[in-house]
Amino acid sequence: MDRLVSVFEAVRVMPLWEAGPFLAVNGVPVFPCVAGGKVPLVRHGLADATVDGRVAERWWRRWPQANVGVPTGLVSGCDVVDVDVRVTGSGFEAFDRAGTCVDAGGWVMRVVTPSGGVHVYYPTDPGRPQHSWVCGAAHVDFRGCGGAVVVPPSVGVDGHGGSRRYVVAQTRATGYPVDANRLREALDPRWARRRIATRLTRMVPGEARVAALRSWVASRQVGERNAGLFWAACRLAETGFDYAMTMTVLSDPARQCGLAEPEIMATIRSALRTTSVSVGRDGGWRPTVSASGVRDRGVVLV
Repeated sequence: MDRLVSVFEAVRVMPLWEAGPFLAVNGVPVFPCVAGGKVPLVRHGLADATVDGRVAERWWRRWPQANVGVPTGLVSGCDVVDVDVRVTGSGFEAFDRAGTCVDAGGWVMRVVTPSGGVHVYYPTDPGRPQHSWVCGAAHVDFRGCGGAVVVPPSVGVDGHGGSRRYVVAQTRATGYPVDANRLREALDPRWARRRIATRLTRMVPGEARVAALRSWVASRQVGERNAGLFWAACRLAETGFDYAMTMTVLSDPARQCGLAEPEIMATIRSALRTTSVSVGRDGGWRPTVSASGVRDRGVVLV
């Protein structure tokens, strides 16, 4: 990864017709994109990316002002978080907030984009490839396997209709991968709930499901702990767990993630109320019984 960064630093002031082939011969797979844009000029797009200098030279002789595209993920060895700036909003605040929950400090290069956003480069973990995703509401995207980015010294449109280059702003000699799934969970808690729900529905009922919920609650970070405990308690209540049973299952993992005992008790009580668990005459908590007198053991996952 340090070699890749040094190569990008070397192309800062090169003309595009020289930068594309230079990156290729130095081991960075490239493909040409339309001048000033991101649309590939080759038939198969990023799948045609090459490190063959002769092929790259032919491309940029044909299209001397073509932007330089680079596939992300295992192909190039870099993953990229795209923090966007649009008319509808900026992704900087969301990315900074997510950074308090997820260790996103292992970047090796930050590239300022023409719109005023930033591409944050991380080393790819070769043993754990991560796929691309888009979080439109947060204005933050992830480019891993199956993705690509336009790289310096390419040119794009700024927020005022003019043209600006992609510029290398900061580099580091070493870094480490970012956990893309954890980052997306921090950016979009609703996606996190859908993800764990999908995972749970694929598991057998009983102990495995409970173990997955316990593990998930214990892994919650600042800003998502109460919501995570509430959601897990709702899922248990839907399967027939009462207050005492839910406390037994979730109190330890809730303490592990940093919640205090009063918060745990209040959050679980609130979850049981929300999922139609009523208070018995003795003051204890019990699941609501259906009209047929049979306790509903079905699982409802959102």
